[in-house]
Amino acid sequence: MSTNVVMPQMGESIAEGTIVRWIKKVGDAIDKDEPLFEISTDKVDAEIPSPGSGIVLSISAQEGETVPVNSVVAVIGAAGEHVAAAETAAAPPASPPVTTPEKGRAADGDERSIHAPVATASAERAVPAAPVAPTTQAAPDLASLRRTRSSPVVRNIARAHGVDIAALTGTGISGRVTKKDIEAFVARGGKTNGSGGVHARMPATKTPPAAFQPGEDVRIEKMSIMRRKIAEHMVASIHTSPHVFSAYEVDFSRVDALRKRKRAEYEAAGAKLSYTVFIAKATVDTIRQFPFANASIDGENIVYKKNINLGIAVALDQGLIVPVIASADERNTLGLARAIQDLAQRARSKQLKPEEVQAGTFTITNPGIFGAVFGLPIISQPQVAILGVGSVDKRVVVVDDMIAIRPMCYLTLGFDHRLIDGADAGRFLQALKDRLQNFEESWL
Repeated sequence: MSTNVVMPQMGESIAEGTIVRWIKKVGDAIDKDEPLFEISTDKVDAEIPSPGSGIVLSISAQEGETVPVNSVVAVIGAAGEHVAAAETAAAPPASPPVTTPEKGRAADGDERSIHAPVATASAERAVPAAPVAPTTQAAPDLASLRRTRSSPVVRNIARAHGVDIAALTGTGISGRVTKKDIEAFVARGGKTNGSGGVHARMPATKTPPAAFQPGEDVRIEKMSIMRRKIAEHMVASIHTSPHVFSAYEVDFSRVDALRKRKRAEYEAAGAKLSYTVFIAKATVDTIRQFPFANASIDGENIVYKKNINLGIAVALDQGLIVPVIASADERNTLGLARAIQDLAQRARSKQLKPEEVQAGTFTITNPGIFGAVFGLPIISQPQVAILGVGSVDKRVVVVDDMIAIRPMCYLTLGFDHRLIDGADAGRFLQALKDRLQNFEESWL
């Protein structure tokens, strides 16, 4: 009996995935749970295990192809088994329930406790219909309805920019507007009129200069899927949040001494005691003190997140990924150290689970490991702040009117000026600085 292999849904807001690489080919033997293919989505790159054992009988989605979730991409069966044509066809996606948004919805797309499902049979009521004569029943605008049934992430981006999703035609199933569609629309300069509708015509822009001239000696290479998605997300973030940056210089003498004293103890417990661990612990405690850093903007509402889900950026050979330590505020320093080490290792080996790259509320990125003195990072939407960590270097400083050599580091806070003012950002960084310069041994 053959087994269909479908494109998995790697997260509640994911509607499609791209086949990056087939690890097995047609005719290859495979065991259950053995890696079969590698995919890339808006959230994560991952190796997908085989749902059964046998022989790869057919592959219906090629490398580089983007397909909807639940589509059949391959068939596993016994050697010589015939594959029915119907088995290789794309499985119809399940229609998501229409949801009724309530005021104060979480902007990161987590609607489990705030959105109430509405039965599909009454879906027409979610889209107002024009008045009709009593003897005539208006047919629902199905295309508009399908577009309105977009993911929570898409709806949040559209609402932040005043975009009417129903006025757009998406590239998803049945015209469904995907995250890529809405981000591209915003990046192209999509505007709204006074009533919130989408302008039919895009604002005039100058044509950018050509990337190269005819006859110029160049090498052209297509962007990887991850690089393309990073580009889309960064452009969307810049168009969403007015970025402002503040930088503070921090003396790491206390952290450096504690690290040397406790390093062997942590290694014996299976964890690496890096500077990032100290920064993560101090950051979590500072966020507790200043909850505005752990929030999102939802239209005219501010959504304060109760859980501190700390994202730690990990550099990969082909890009960047941000695994998330869920409820980081509930972990002690050893727990944070273990989580940081584990997530970084699995990010580099493409073993992260979908939920481990979702629902982050604050991000730490460390360009200092590559020698950067400091960085000006772009906010990860829908968060409102990101901490950039520079290199820890010995510098000549003045201490008590005397010249000294100390390990110093610049910490940069990038923040969304719609919510956070410069004074608040300064208070946050000063509190973080104080915690690091006076780090208590008992915190370890």
